[in-house]
Amino acid sequence: MKSTIRIASLFVAATMMLTACNSKKAKKDKAPEIKKESVEKEVREFVYPLPTSFEVTEMLNRIEAAYILSLSNPASNVDKYLTEKAQAINLGIYSADLSYASTYHQQQETLDFMNASKSLIDKLDISPALDKALLEAIENNLDNKDELVKVITNSFYNTYEYLNKNDRSSVSLLVISGSWVEALYIACHISDQTFSNKEMVAIIMNQKEPLNNLMSMLEVHASKEDVKSTIDDLKILQEIYNSVDAGSITIEQLDAIEKNVAVLRDKYVS
Repeated sequence: MKSTIRIASLFVAATMMLTACNSKKAKKDKAPEIKKESVEKEVREFVYPLPTSFEVTEMLNRIEAAYILSLSNPASNVDKYLTEKAQAINLGIYSADLSYASTYHQQQETLDFMNASKSLIDKLDISPALDKALLEAIENNLDNKDELVKVITNSFYNTYEYLNKNDRSSVSLLVISGSWVEALYIACHISDQTFSNKEMVAIIMNQKEPLNNLMSMLEVHASKEDVKSTIDDLKILQEIYNSVDAGSITIEQLDAIEKNVAVLRDKYVS
């Protein structure tokens, strides 16, 4: 699971807080003071609702969902992405594919997605933000949520310092957007029984708040063209989700989410 956590946990958890903190900046040229207690609180809010790898595996086994390689973006596509937006979005997409493959212990696919992710990290010139020792600590505590909170809290400072210093926080938002889109796409297509399984339906339904939070963070950087176009990309899904009442979702709404995330995901990986 090292490769899963290397990208998914650090970049999705830590950079979500990085962008949240950046959204509170009073001035663009001055980083805000960050208190460790408040960071740990935000980490806990993001980490604790997430199921552990064991819980995810158990859920997938219950619905007898087999690994479907065709759901993932082929690692061979990595050289197609030439712009910063395409590279960042697909780094997020490959992080979700990496997590998916690792959950099913698909060794070759996990290695392929790891290499594709590393290639994009190098192209985006963000490898200094990823500290190997911290990433290994995250992997070693994957199913220990209390320790995971502490590790991600500490790793956040390295990521925050690097991206903030280099004015790259908008890149982290694009990574998160790609990861969110791919994870939702996989959730919608992981099984023929997805929509008859309450747990999977709940996972899809409960993406309303994360999407609205993501859109709020994107809005802070809407002056950047790549971010503005990503906001436009996600607006249809946001409109569908905002029509969903708390605690319930209709078949029509699920169908609309499935169709629109497939269209958006195809746009990103093509």
